[in-house]
Amino acid sequence: MSEKTYLQAISDGLRLEMRRDKRVFVIGEDVGVYGGAFKVTLGFQEEFGPWRVIDAPLSETAILGGATGAAIMGMRPVAEMQFADFISCGWDHLVTVAAKQRWRAGTPVPITVRLPSGGGFSGGPFHSQNPESSFAHIPGLKCVCPATPADAKGLLISAIEDPNPVLFFEHKHLYRRIKGEVPDERYTVPIGEARVHQEGEDVTLVTWGAMVYTAAEAAARLGDVSVEIVDLRSILPWDKEAVLGSVRKTSKVLVLHEDTHTGGFGAEIAATIAEEAFEDLDAPIKRVTAPDTPVPFSPPLEQAFIPQVDDVVKGLEELVAY
Repeated sequence: MSEKTYLQAISDGLRLEMRRDKRVFVIGEDVGVYGGAFKVTLGFQEEFGPWRVIDAPLSETAILGGATGAAIMGMRPVAEMQFADFISCGWDHLVTVAAKQRWRAGTPVPITVRLPSGGGFSGGPFHSQNPESSFAHIPGLKCVCPATPADAKGLLISAIEDPNPVLFFEHKHLYRRIKGEVPDERYTVPIGEARVHQEGEDVTLVTWGAMVYTAAEAAARLGDVSVEIVDLRSILPWDKEAVLGSVRKTSKVLVLHEDTHTGGFGAEIAATIAEEAFEDLDAPIKRVTAPDTPVPFSPPLEQAFIPQVDDVVKGLEELVAY
């Protein structure tokens, strides 16, 4: 075990897989000579060469189209979008071709798409989005959103060896802010299996990604209220049984995510709880999310946009009062 940042854990997992399996290669804008926009692949081109660490043209369509073709031919590409927001340019290759190819022809399409996502650094509406809910609607894709360095490494390795396209949402705000003990050897974390970040008895809080830490800070402020925090880790597939089990224990639930409110994945979670655990609820299901606006540039407005600890505390207090 060694202490690693969230970014170092991702880099370590990717490097291990490239050393282990020569079919794994990296493609993206500035991933080679420059080492990536956030330096996740720094030094990779020197170790693996330009044919396995490919500096692509400024075209997400080319990156995802090339990755799809390579995956169909038996390679295991890891495509990096400099920012998750830019994936919309390659929507057709990913959603129309890659996501449906295995269903249509039985061909594995083992693509991993690394997506630096989220706000918190005044990047504005084109560099700060959390678009995971857009892809959670697409059969054939998998979506993972790790919160801890250990999960980031293990889930990335699982994504690379998965025969389906996997979108790997790595929150930029966590890159160098979060550290944790990470095994040095290769290991995997199952896609679709939630993790209980904190045990509790009074109320369930379901979240993922950077909001896990917002949830934990809010729970710490509540004193005598016992909050169980369920970190989904993956939202497609998502661990329905873990969530329902926690809700049946506490009878109250708050769903927290940084994505906007309408159509966010929290709505799917809330609907499932209402359908399958309605009789276990002692209060309405509550959601704390970003509002339905683009992400603001202004730091004070961005802080008002992203769910804050105070927002979560207020939501939890309202639930406990029932």
